[in-house]
Amino acid sequence: MNFKINRETIPATELIYNGIQEQGVELDYILPDYYPDIFRLIRCEIHPAVTSWSVSGDKLSYELICDICLIYCGESGSALQCITQRQTFSKSLELPRCPEQPAVSLIPKSDHVNFRAVNKRRLDVRGAVSVKITVNGEKSQEVISDAFGMNIQLKKIPVKYASKKITADKLIQLSDETELSPAQPPVVGVIRYNCTVGDCEKKIISGKLLAKGTVVIDILYSCSGGIEPLKINVPFSQIVDLDELDDTFNCSVTADIIGCTITPVSDKNGDNRILRTEPELRLNCIAVKPAEVMVASDAYSTIYPCELESADIHGDLPSAVYAEVFRHSAKIAEGDSVPHKIYAMWCTPKNINTRLGNDGTSVIISGMLTYSMASEDSSGAVSMPDRDEAFEQTIEIGDDLSECAVSAEITDIAVSYNISDTGVLNARADISVKITADSSAGAKALIDISIDDSKRKKRDGDYAVKLYFGTDNEDIWDAAKRFSTEVSAIMEENELTSEHIEKGKMLLIPIVD
Repeated sequence: MNFKINRETIPATELIYNGIQEQGVELDYILPDYYPDIFRLIRCEIHPAVTSWSVSGDKLSYELICDICLIYCGESGSALQCITQRQTFSKSLELPRCPEQPAVSLIPKSDHVNFRAVNKRRLDVRGAVSVKITVNGEKSQEVISDAFGMNIQLKKIPVKYASKKITADKLIQLSDETELSPAQPPVVGVIRYNCTVGDCEKKIISGKLLAKGTVVIDILYSCSGGIEPLKINVPFSQIVDLDELDDTFNCSVTADIIGCTITPVSDKNGDNRILRTEPELRLNCIAVKPAEVMVASDAYSTIYPCELESADIHGDLPSAVYAEVFRHSAKIAEGDSVPHKIYAMWCTPKNINTRLGNDGTSVIISGMLTYSMASEDSSGAVSMPDRDEAFEQTIEIGDDLSECAVSAEITDIAVSYNISDTGVLNARADISVKITADSSAGAKALIDISIDDSKRKKRDGDYAVKLYFGTDNEDIWDAAKRFSTEVSAIMEENELTSEHIEKGKMLLIPIVD
């Protein structure tokens, strides 16, 4: 049998594990002597983060920290207090198999928390966090790039892949001191904060990666007049070493917040009018050198029966990223339930789901938005209530994403609010979202072709040309394969310039021996 196959070996990504691991959080805490007695509990939050991970053989290990923040008020007239305790967990997971060049994604989130005061000096907290875990490995995949003989016909498609991939993580500790403006009261204590990092700028300089960005810290602190909001921006600029990096690579940088220490500092007059902020974050850097190869996605012989074996190829190229903004409005309260005074309002996304629209050019994002506020009623009692609002938003992308796997991440929410003339408290959230479209999710390539030359295909009649009415936008390849002829012969016989059939068009199908 005079049949020859040419093969190419390309690196491809294989999914090793995709799942969720849970961790219970428990705290039995007795107040130190310098804290006032508990009068009323207001709020409790758990902030989880993954500080490090490693893969050894078929075992994934990682360190999980959980910062437990509990806000309460003491005796009447005293400032709000915040208790912060950190718990550390060493977690492990047995993987189905050993990954080569593992790429690990660990996304922690707080699931629920219950809290109570056992007595005036003792707190009890019970909650749970979960970590979404994805582990990918790299494998070498042989694919067919060409074949000759035995009247073989090949359909070829371009497959883009990462010919080389470099990754690096870098932990950085920032420090900044911010002085309050003259209009802002001195700090009694920090009661709540939230850190976010926007898009990171990146640039390749002399074989190294320069990453720049800004950590935005939204702070609520207690003062003699109640609660005061404050926003602090901490810029950073870091050099990250990536071996063999040059301008042929495409780079991406994301930043994960590990934690943040905020300390009030006295000025020369002895007032706490300076805040020292020390955010800790991890830079995740990926550099990919793209390449492209033509591979066979389908095949047949015009004379002999053949069997095909194919595989899905995941080229691990950087995904297309779209930055979009949409607005959500909600009615938070009305009538007597509207607070007497609002110090701050914020919004937290939960259970975000993403799917592709029917047109293939839009993305539908749904989930829950939790609106929270620090407020005061007419008696002067401070509270921090939550209100959950379901949402669904369609975002028009414009590009054809029908062959992509899409996901979305809400990166920032700016909240404003007003009280209408009819006494309704309305909130408006301007939501920044990052949409990721993975185009390397499903390229199918042939990895083997077997031809049985002991028998020939049977035809349904003795003819040289057959009439055929194609369906709308049908591929000429499918018609040629159905009648065991050649694509070029059909196009030449019918003087076609496109490899797709117009609706209702009659074709002459020449039979090739």
